[in-house]
Amino acid sequence: MKNILLYLSAFIPMYALIMIKQAIEMIVGNVKTNFITIFVLCLLLVVIILGLIGLILETNRKKKAQKIKIINKTNTTDEHFLGYFSLFVLFAITFDLSKISMLVVFVLILVMIGVVYVKNKLFYINPFLNILGFNFYDITYVDSNDKNKQEKTTKIFFKGDLLLNKQYCVSIKDENFSFLDRKGCKK
Repeated sequence: MKNILLYLSAFIPMYALIMIKQAIEMIVGNVKTNFITIFVLCLLLVVIILGLIGLILETNRKKKAQKIKIINKTNTTDEHFLGYFSLFVLFAITFDLSKISMLVVFVLILVMIGVVYVKNKLFYINPFLNILGFNFYDITYVDSNDKNKQEKTTKIFFKGDLLLNKQYCVSIKDENFSFLDRKGCKK
């Protein structure tokens, strides 16, 4: 369930844009205020809240953090953000969600993208986190508790610039989605 909520969080900017567009269209009289428009606005609000809950749950997980030392890093934030931007524009500008056919197409597209997103663990593709100031990194690291000092790789979110050969704390969810602790390791 948390994975689905993380997927929903990736589209929070798009949901907000669609809500703003629908609200403005209703205010200026371009769209009649009817059950469908009210339903769409309420549905989008619920999805935004669910996405926020997913992010809050994930970023505040109390899983035991491990100390790692970063050996190599690549900031790949820009590789994933612009692809979603075109999707945001497509939905926010061209779709008329006051029509049932457009609403059905909207939901089906989000479901298809969601299946691929969750099945392939694409949690690192989350432009909302970038808007909130997080950068996305592919890192190579060594676990401080690993006596063999075996290098591992993962994808992480971090606010700011990572420093090489510095010790950080992280609760690794999986190789595709983790947050580094900015405050340091708790003892």
